[in-house]
Amino acid sequence: MSAVNRETAPQLRTTTRERDVTVDVRDAGVPLIQLNSGASIPQIGFGSLGIQPDRQATRSNIEVASAVVRAALRAGYRHIDTAQMYGTEDGIGEAIARCGISRNDLFITTKLGNGNHSPDAVRPSLEQSLAKLHIDHVDLFLMHWPLPTLYDGDFVSTWQAMIDLRLAGLATSIGVSNFQPAHLNRIIEATGVVPAVNQIEMHPRFANDVARSNSMQHGIAPEAWTPLGKGRYLEDPVLVEIASQLNRSVPQVMLRWHIQRGTIVIPKTVHPDRMAENLAIFDFMLSPEAMSAIASLDAGEAGRIGPHPDTFDWVPSADTPNPSH
Repeated sequence: MSAVNRETAPQLRTTTRERDVTVDVRDAGVPLIQLNSGASIPQIGFGSLGIQPDRQATRSNIEVASAVVRAALRAGYRHIDTAQMYGTEDGIGEAIARCGISRNDLFITTKLGNGNHSPDAVRPSLEQSLAKLHIDHVDLFLMHWPLPTLYDGDFVSTWQAMIDLRLAGLATSIGVSNFQPAHLNRIIEATGVVPAVNQIEMHPRFANDVARSNSMQHGIAPEAWTPLGKGRYLEDPVLVEIASQLNRSVPQVMLRWHIQRGTIVIPKTVHPDRMAENLAIFDFMLSPEAMSAIASLDAGEAGRIGPHPDTFDWVPSADTPNPSH
């Protein structure tokens, strides 16, 4: 197989200022994806699940998350992904408040918690998230899971409540996460409003092509969580060979595969050198042969790492602060 280096990525220039740290201002070359809402989202963002020891918003965790996110902002990330169930909104809010970067230069995503699906709970939950994040709106608000076995199977009313939040200006764009084709089709048919994004599990061992293709058919941008497969495939011979040919790391090859498929990615790391490495994927291309070789790694459902959206029913509580998967 062959893998050819080419510089083709469009350029996005961002000017930043930082009050508490020195910023290395750089052009990271991150493409923008146009959403069906009219907004644009950087194709690579910074994921925040697991950047602190647990999901609790303790003072020490807030400080940890703030430091990690500020490092990501210094590295050049402008798209930050969080969720009500991650416990990282407070730390990200501190990072936003301290970084000195214009709000207009940031793209902030958060997600509705599984315990907040009742329509009358959706707005208060987002208002609480906005207070934690120190912002007056999010760029993208996602329904984290469809939860078809809870709330009498009614996620349509939850979606309608999110539509109202977009109309109220609390979210520029709204979308979903972990939605299967049947879930997507149901909310679109019921409301006529198409989500801007569907954030789903995707990586070379689980391409999730059915959900991805269905999303794209509706004009929904696919976004990959765990785009690196939680690091389980870093020694895969196919990926190692391609990386060796390009003098790149395996994570860079995996992320580049997503990028060339038109997928938004949100890799997570707490290490500044890896933050920079994950961003350095826009000055080379994978050849068609390399793309096909990576696609051949797909194991279908056997490659799924996370829970299945049809059955996942975890709601955070004192007794179950973390999902069982």
